[in-house]
Amino acid sequence: MVEFVKFELDKAKDVSAYKPIKTADARRIAGKLFKELKNKPTDYIFGICEDLLKEKKWAMGVAAFSLAHRMKSRYEKRHFEVFEYWLETYITGWGDCDDFCTHAFGELICQYTDLSDSIVNWTKRKEFWMRRASAVILILSIRNHLYNETKPLRISDLLITDKHELVHKGHGWMLKTLSIPEPDLVCEYLLANKNIMPRTTYRISIEKMNAVMR
Repeated sequence: MVEFVKFELDKAKDVSAYKPIKTADARRIAGKLFKELKNKPTDYIFGICEDLLKEKKWAMGVAAFSLAHRMKSRYEKRHFEVFEYWLETYITGWGDCDDFCTHAFGELICQYTDLSDSIVNWTKRKEFWMRRASAVILILSIRNHLYNETKPLRISDLLITDKHELVHKGHGWMLKTLSIPEPDLVCEYLLANKNIMPRTTYRISIEKMNAVMR
């Protein structure tokens, strides 16, 4: 299956007339692969995802995460350990972190909101993308109005003095998303923490607020 994805990616390169492979290309290829695999056992398909991730190439990773997301109707709680292992092992930057956490992994948290308790420890990890992940993984649950269960302000409290700018940006993105359904809550939170919150986090957090509130 890895060779199939490589072949399809090479075809996409040819079609694009030497332009770089796009995210949409990799996701389209994952869709073709899913059609071939959808009747296979879930663990088998997740094994294919990991084979793609082991290649440690950007487009293969996008295809792997997209394939995993297409399996969302079959998610079980036990898949948290699988996804967490992928996050720890195959992700080393903010782009892959965001793709995985705002789609497949975020969907798992939406389906089993009590799993949000298991991400709290990520805020203390030395890898910045793990700390960033603790915020961005909650964005989908916020958009689906599940934030009372997943408690994004709990994560915010733990990230508020983080030193890494890419964590600041992920943290701000989470708060910005929360400000859409809960502008007053986020406004009060920002005012209470304005003296310790990084400026980047603060600035991003207010982007969706109305002019008066900003």
